[in-house]
Amino acid sequence: MESKKLAQLCRDFADNKKAENLTVLDVRKLSSVTDYFVIATGTSQPHLRAIVEEIHSKLRDEHDLRPSRTDGMASGAWVVLDYFDVIIHVMHTETRKRYDLEGLWGDARPLKPAKKTAPRKKAAAKN
Repeated sequence: MESKKLAQLCRDFADNKKAENLTVLDVRKLSSVTDYFVIATGTSQPHLRAIVEEIHSKLRDEHDLRPSRTDGMASGAWVVLDYFDVIIHVMHTETRKRYDLEGLWGDARPLKPAKKTAPRKKAAAKN
């Protein structure tokens, strides 16, 4: 799967669980390690776990993808899922403020969310 599509899917899956302040950073020109960072905020430890589980299970079940590494599950303040070309950071609000990944990677271009299209209206039936 293309890395940009994977990053967008991860953002969508995090959004499914009401992750806050979702950001995708394009770091292709700045990093030789990965292409995109997906950064999301969870409001509590259970919320963080729900976001991480949603991303992990949907990618596993629907796309047969598994992270090469996962870190941070025990602490609950910052969880990292590493899918090689996309690294997902799910953080508690205070942790996100403290480490300020967006500031640290300030030269990275944010990826805009894909526009969701409104469902088409069915044509009126003629009698």
